Amino acid sequence: MDAKNDLTGKALAGIFRFQAALAVLIFLPAFSLRYWQGWLFWLVFFASVLVITLYFLKHDPALVRRRMKAGPTAEQQTSQKLIQLFAMLALCAVIILSALDHRYVWSSVSPLLAVAGDVLVVLGFAIVSVVFRENSFAASTITVAPDQWVIATGPYALVRHPMYAGAVFMFVGMPLALDSLWGLLPAALLMAVIIWRLLDEEQYLDRHLAGYPAYRQLVRSRLIPGIW
Repeated sequence: MDAKNDLTGKALAGIFRFQAALAVLIFLPAFSLRYWQGWLFWLVFFASVLVITLYFLKHDPALVRRRMKAGPTAEQQTSQKLIQLFAMLALCAVIILSALDHRYVWSSVSPLLAVAGDVLVVLGFAIVSVVFRENSFAASTITVAPDQWVIATGPYALVRHPMYAGAVFMFVGMPLALDSLWGLLPAALLMAVIIWRLLDEEQYLDRHLAGYPAYRQLVRSRLIPGIW
């Protein structure tokens, strides 16, 4: 029980730290708290992460423990350390540029489109949560657990990287939710980094996860069924 409470405390503390940093990235460049799009996005992101975390703390704490080891320093492979660094910088650029766009009105996003952006973020989180339920080995770092096996059911029967597919919805939705079209540029860069990550990940899994080469032959699509 103590171990479970300790994991819960660490997970929730991590969420609150991230949300505090997210608030700084949103509202400092915007230089205003009168930014309803920023508040709505912040609340949507917070609620999504909190609900998913609480669910898996109850049903799959091992997954939460794996997900807590994240970021460039947590990666074992040099290539992934670099990829994670670029991904972190690109994500910050999406938020900061979007907030600056809102402040200086470089582009115009209708309220309906901003809300649609939040819907895309929620959709992305929903896809990710389905992936987590199907694959308890979905760690934040590229690694293979000693008892890990290839998951080929659920969303993994459609594409090899369904979690990244869900992330794409988030990346498109984030700048729109933050009242920006210019933010789509670093979002495109972020998606390119994610593609780099999954290609590198596949090379690693080919070498270290038994059955993965056969799975690649079975499920041909990486992100978009029948296309790529």
